[in-house]
Amino acid sequence: MSEALGYAGAAALANVLGAVAVTSRRRWSVRALEAMVALSAGFMICVALTEILPEAIARGGRRAAVIALAGYLLVHLTQHTLAAHFHFGEETHKVSEAVGVSALAGLLLHTFVDGVAIASGFAVDAKLGVVIFLAILLHKFPEGLAISSLFLAAGAGRRRALGAAALLGVATLGGVLVTERAPALADAGLALSAGVTLYVAASNLVPEFQGKKGWELPASFFVGCALFFGAHALLGL
Repeated sequence: MSEALGYAGAAALANVLGAVAVTSRRRWSVRALEAMVALSAGFMICVALTEILPEAIARGGRRAAVIALAGYLLVHLTQHTLAAHFHFGEETHKVSEAVGVSALAGLLLHTFVDGVAIASGFAVDAKLGVVIFLAILLHKFPEGLAISSLFLAAGAGRRRALGAAALLGVATLGGVLVTERAPALADAGLALSAGVTLYVAASNLVPEFQGKKGWELPASFFVGCALFFGAHALLGL
């Protein structure tokens, strides 16, 4: 088993844990989830703009920038154009089964690229791979929570809700395996993941807490940025 596959497995587990938090019906703090989302957004934006995108452009030039843009647009197409409804966080309104399925389809592409990002990062440098893994890990829990709660809101049982989150984890593992066996995808992987990571952070996560009252969420966002630079210094990047 490759090093990247092991890290992807840990990220996939976080998807399932997010689903367990919903399907077990245990009490959990919505405000704590929002703080996690804000922290994740700060960390991911820093990773995308200061690590993944510069490395991709250094290796692929203008072509890499175009691929990054394509990744950004592709996530928007699948999550917010073709999918009827999706947001990070627990779904509290009744939705149709088609909404849950369309959201799952969009997220499967995104989580596949998560695996591509991890594999591409480790192919360049183990330290870069770890930083990318951390960025992905931080949003995996709310991602699993979001898709499982959508399935529950659509009338699906707990088993199907857990299964949907598990599929997201499998897609991440698949992204690693395909990248390690497809040279063309490996070459474009960093650039593609830069666009996807930036979209998830800036267009998915930031709107979830932007404009809400209180200082805790903006503070969590900047703590996420600070954690990135701390990890950056600790890993010697």
